[in-house]
Amino acid sequence: MRKLFFLWVVVSLFSISTVNAQFRFGVKVGGNIANASFSKDALNTKNISGFQFGPSVEGMFGKGGIGMDFALLYSQKGFKANREKVRNDYLEVPVNLKFKLGIPLLNPYLAFGPYASFRVNGDENWTFKENASNVVDQIKTQSFGAGMNFGLGIEVFNHLQLGITYGWGLTDDYKTFVKNELDSYRGKLHTWQISSTFYF
Repeated sequence: MRKLFFLWVVVSLFSISTVNAQFRFGVKVGGNIANASFSKDALNTKNISGFQFGPSVEGMFGKGGIGMDFALLYSQKGFKANREKVRNDYLEVPVNLKFKLGIPLLNPYLAFGPYASFRVNGDENWTFKENASNVVDQIKTQSFGAGMNFGLGIEVFNHLQLGITYGWGLTDDYKTFVKNELDSYRGKLHTWQISSTFYF
């Protein structure tokens, strides 16, 4: 049900953005600093680095500073626990509402909106060779994830956008079980993204 809801939000925002908007296309590249928070501190996790890249489209309404952008990104996310690294590759679809201040040459902006991610590479089940806290040996990676992005940045000479974004995972991206307990423990991804986007 949550998958359908997030897909509906993404499609709705895309449909709204096509009305009276001026579009331009670009390419986004950047780096990720990702981690996962588990319920009840089942795992002591640390940050892991990755990358992201893909096409992006921006549509601005009229002559004002309000618009939207959406992208199709190949993105690496995961986390580290003890000496083990859990890293997966995703196709991520962010759809953001964007506010530009309208300052010439160096134009600050704010952006926020939902994202949906689909696992395309990396193991579904990760086996820890060393004891990672009190969890069982395997971490299961979910095939779908969704959340909210909150970002800010600056547009240089109307073409290059430099930004930083925080991705707050709202769905369960990982699942494991604690030893001697029947309840599953779930983890959500949290990601800092530093990116540059060039619009033609």
